[in-house]
Amino acid sequence: CLAIDACKTSNGGCSAKAECRITTPGNRVCVCSAGYTGDGIVCIEINPCLENNGGCDRNAECTQTGPNQAVCNCLKGYSGDGKRCTYISLCSQNNGGCSEFAICNDTELTERTCTCKHNYIGDGFNCRGNIFQELLRNSNTSRFYFHLEALSIRDIAGPGPFTLFVPRTDVLTSDPRVKDWIAKGVMAQVLRYHMVGCASLLYNDLTTITNITSLHGDPIHISYSQNSLVLNNKAEIILSDAVGTNGVIHVINQILVP
Repeated sequence: CLAIDACKTSNGGCSAKAECRITTPGNRVCVCSAGYTGDGIVCIEINPCLENNGGCDRNAECTQTGPNQAVCNCLKGYSGDGKRCTYISLCSQNNGGCSEFAICNDTELTERTCTCKHNYIGDGFNCRGNIFQELLRNSNTSRFYFHLEALSIRDIAGPGPFTLFVPRTDVLTSDPRVKDWIAKGVMAQVLRYHMVGCASLLYNDLTTITNITSLHGDPIHISYSQNSLVLNNKAEIILSDAVGTNGVIHVINQILVP
């Protein structure tokens, strides 16, 4: 007599995902293969993500890749290997894209707010201080700032408000009269003639008036024609409305002479 091989035909009636094992002659057991679960007759693929997020971090996504196999990927806003994910602070790099004069605050995943610091104004991405500070930050107006510093003129560092008409840097650099004014000791008067106190006048405001008095004491005549504002029939406003905490800066293409 020969022993009956219970596994010989059709895998012994076991699942195709199971191993048929002979126990005694004519008998067998069905054992699900690795990565599968069941009674051996029916074997179901194990999805490790269904239990404890597959061993992934709670801030990670578990993705099944095969029987009892999965990969872990950190969710957006987190970094790590998936088993351990750490929150990425948007503010930790480059101040979150906020201005250097702003405070960056993480609010929620992939979100942050930018708020200008005390004594600065703006939307958080572009923050401006007083107009004296702003002169130095713009190449068009930095030369004017250096002339003020050289003569210790700090009028526009005060609370204001002020309106400032600044000859563009290249104009101040190339005009030969500047050296003469400095030599004669009258440069301070020339500079103050470009400043107006007690008012922060935007471009639109200037279109409605014809004369304003400078800190030097002399008036500045304003005319508006062909969509341009011209001071003393000579200097045109070419850049306007650079607003600071204590006033506004307009850039002009000529030096005003009292």
